[in-house]
Amino acid sequence: MHDESGNASTDEQPGISREDGERQFRLPLPARESFLSFPPQPKFKRPQHPLWTENKAKLIERYLYYFVLITRHGTYIDGFAGPQQPDMPEMWAAKLVLESEPKWFRHYYLFDIDKGQAAALERLRNAQAPVDSKGKKLFRDIQVTCADFNVAVHDLLRSGSIGQKEATFCLVDQRTFECHWATLKALAGYKHSGQRKIELFYFFPQYWIKRAVSALKRNTQQLADWWGRDDWSKLADMQTHSIMETIISRFRDELGYETATPWPIYERQDGGRIMYQMIHATDHPEAPHLMSRAYDKAIQPKETPEQLGFPYEMASPGADGAVT
Repeated sequence: MHDESGNASTDEQPGISREDGERQFRLPLPARESFLSFPPQPKFKRPQHPLWTENKAKLIERYLYYFVLITRHGTYIDGFAGPQQPDMPEMWAAKLVLESEPKWFRHYYLFDIDKGQAAALERLRNAQAPVDSKGKKLFRDIQVTCADFNVAVHDLLRSGSIGQKEATFCLVDQRTFECHWATLKALAGYKHSGQRKIELFYFFPQYWIKRAVSALKRNTQQLADWWGRDDWSKLADMQTHSIMETIISRFRDELGYETATPWPIYERQDGGRIMYQMIHATDHPEAPHLMSRAYDKAIQPKETPEQLGFPYEMASPGADGAVT
């Protein structure tokens, strides 16, 4: 893998045994909280309370909070990272993730093709404090790239900057058809056999997908790139649920993920229409249960690490990647 300065290193970080490094998500989990007593897949608890559009970013941040408490390190990739509603910073996923404590993600790759959005990301990066809430110096690499994610992500993956044993999460919060299927394929195939895949959180525009397909009759290349197969022309005749079910099946069958689970995001607080689905693709059996808890708890006060059985002062990474 690569050390936290981006240089090639051995597969074992100082202060972490080789066995711990290989386990990633499989670090020992505290038994105190029942949500961590996971039943066999796929029988995980489905939430009873809907999330609505204003809280999508909170769902992402809450899941990654649980994620990093277990991994104690990680890389965050955001392909469409600019603020979708600049006047509502609480809905900006990149901002919430960067500011979330504990700040144990070490690498952030934030992409946006729009110059104004990229400028907002640069301001966000420059506004980050050099220390965490405990006053401890942070060693984080936050890269902002103004480019088409479908092109730039291949450069990132070819660079080898993301270690094969690095726990990695990628948010694909496209507006509708911006993310090419080839991009997902590259992300899913990056890790070597035997390593956990890059987790994906993928936006599917359930409410307006049919209308959007009809509107692209003159720009068929965009639709073909998004679908990634020669049968893209059949989309016009498919029902919404069939399109989504096909995509979910392809995450498993074509991209090789063990699970691909849609999490509905509703129009308003009391439910109403499902506006879109966030599809969580992972090959780790524990991850869907963490996402289930995140969905249930996203708008509730955040549990402390101690309440979850994780002492806050437990091993946190230093400048050289060692846990201290």
